[in-house]
Amino acid sequence: MTLKTLTTRQGFAAGFAVCAALLGYAYYLQYVEDQNPCPLGMVQRVAFYAVAAVFLIAALHGPRRRGAIMAYGLLAFVFAALGAAVAARHVWLQSLPAHLVPSCGPGLEYMLKRFPLADVVTKVLMGSGECAEAGWKFLGLTIAGWSLFWLVALGLFALHLALRRQRQ
Repeated sequence: MTLKTLTTRQGFAAGFAVCAALLGYAYYLQYVEDQNPCPLGMVQRVAFYAVAAVFLIAALHGPRRRGAIMAYGLLAFVFAALGAAVAARHVWLQSLPAHLVPSCGPGLEYMLKRFPLADVVTKVLMGSGECAEAGWKFLGLTIAGWSLFWLVALGLFALHLALRRQRQ
């Protein structure tokens, strides 16, 4: 099966399957390998959940109208692009020399309990010292690097599904 022979429903289902597999591996890294995510990693995980949800709903719905297919594809693309932007910031933080790494702040749970949501979002997106730690690597990429890769790939795939000539 190739991208040309893939039906729209199969494409959305494949996108969901990839997201589910990546989230499953993230939980394996967290609970088996003790690689706890930093706040930026948690935001990236939420982006994967959002993309997965759009893909799943689209696969279950199996839209036939071009407008609906485009809406699902573009929504998944937007969520993937937002997640990729966060992942790019995370990769950038990890590339900083030690003397330029921001100091560690309070944990996400503490901030959610004590600060207004707007302040929490701002602090999380700025990143902290714990987000600059690389930890696990595979083929030279950190978890944040792989997250960036997959969010870009999933976003481009969603865009492909939205804009191609449709096969039902």
